[in-house]
Amino acid sequence: MDWTSAQLRSLVELTRRGTITAVAEALGYTPGGVSQQIAALEKATGMQLLRRVGRRVELTDAGATLALHAERILTTEAEAVEALERTRNEVSGTLRIGLFATAAAEILPPALQQVRAKHPGVTVRSRDMDVDEVYDAVAGGAVDLALGLDYPDVPIPRDPSLRVTELSRERFSLAVPAGAMPGRRRISLADIRDRGWILPSVGSYYGRAVLTACRRAGFEPQVLHEVTDTAATLALVEAGVGVSVVTELMLRLRPSRIDVLELQEVMERHIVVVFRSFAEHRPTVAALVDVLRTSADRLPPGAAKA
Repeated sequence: MDWTSAQLRSLVELTRRGTITAVAEALGYTPGGVSQQIAALEKATGMQLLRRVGRRVELTDAGATLALHAERILTTEAEAVEALERTRNEVSGTLRIGLFATAAAEILPPALQQVRAKHPGVTVRSRDMDVDEVYDAVAGGAVDLALGLDYPDVPIPRDPSLRVTELSRERFSLAVPAGAMPGRRRISLADIRDRGWILPSVGSYYGRAVLTACRRAGFEPQVLHEVTDTAATLALVEAGVGVSVVTELMLRLRPSRIDVLELQEVMERHIVVVFRSFAEHRPTVAALVDVLRTSADRLPPGAAKA
């Protein structure tokens, strides 16, 4: 049948995410674009693949059957790309990488410079995305590999089909308004139990990791401002409306007039690269992972190398 990988991937992502809007966000399309992909797939198969149930859509039996086979088709296609790459005498091809804000600002630029110097035949296309979405994006084939974050207290689920390789570790410190704690250089979480906090949603891995650390210290953080954006968080701390935890890389996103105190408790996040297990020996993937490791070696002193 005359269908495309993009159409099949849209269908597969719909089984994973449940809504056209969520699929559009995952694949970098508009909702209308996803609907067009599905409509084209229905035309190619001559069958109805979706039906509307109120404001939602759900797969028909034909849609569910095709989605199951589509996942296998896409996997086989990716394996074929890997096999073809291995037949070349040079490392060349196109890679799609997903990344979060800190990685986009601090890790990817030097990595791309190295890729151009070492492997001019490799083209890298990047997509900024929610850090908690990168694992699903790799699993679903929306990107070939991704930079993500893993928290020891709230580790990401380990899927046998994915490889998670640690690049570096960062230890958290406490960001407080300038002059709020004169003379203090080191502090315990328990010492700030009565302070207002600026934190991301507890629905995120980051939010749950901080909540777990605070509970271990014996208190429930009073979240005054629920914020995901790091630059916005630093701006709010600078404005004196709360405290938050930060790492060296996070601090580099926005120079701020704040005080940073060492935490007595060990709170870490691990910067990782995620790719599908069968792509481990794909030349372009192996080359980019190697370059990312080199970039991680050049991270600021607060980030320990893996």
